[in-house]
Amino acid sequence: MADQEPVTSPDQHKPGHRRAAQVGGVLSIAVLLLMLIGNHEGRLEDIFLIGTAAGIAAILIGDAILRRNGLRS
Repeated sequence: MADQEPVTSPDQHKPGHRRAAQVGGVLSIAVLLLMLIGNHEGRLEDIFLIGTAAGIAAILIGDAILRRNGLRS
């Protein structure tokens, strides 16, 4: 069975669906920000929720900039 599979290097494999990852990132940001509305009293949870949402947003923005400049396929 293994002799029938083509030999390829890891850089020849295409990554997953880019659009699905972007939609998933935006939905994750929305869910994290919606979790700010709740019955918690402390603000520490808010800091972590906002920080995580900002981190995901930074990753999405950075990916878009790299793709636009042709530095990432």
